[in-house]
Amino acid sequence: MTMINRVDRERHDAVEGHGAAAALFHGLADPTRLMILAHLRTGEHKVKDLTEHLGLAQSTVSAHLSCLRDCGLVTSRAQGRASMYSLANPRLLLALLGDANHYIGISDEHELDTHDFTEVHGPGRAQQVVRP
Repeated sequence: MTMINRVDRERHDAVEGHGAAAALFHGLADPTRLMILAHLRTGEHKVKDLTEHLGLAQSTVSAHLSCLRDCGLVTSRAQGRASMYSLANPRLLLALLGDANHYIGISDEHELDTHDFTEVHGPGRAQQVVRP
């Protein structure tokens, strides 16, 4: 019985450790979220600003920001009645995306940048496209 408990505990610890990685990769797995992250690289923004700049519905931007916040990629702070969003750790995010570029074999001149591979088609609709 002790052996089973130890094995179960080790499996649980392994799953817990991978849960954080899974949440991180989930946050990066959507082209719209990558567009939002790229936009936040320029600084803090309100949801309204992001909807205007990206041409997305407010509900879409809010849902994606909620996911990014849950994944630990963005933070928010209240400013009056609005919330200001920013990258939680810009240096680590840029390093992670740089590593992703290296891993998937994108050259420096075609670096992983959401403006290079994502276009918005109508309100709330992003589509992955291939650029030469």
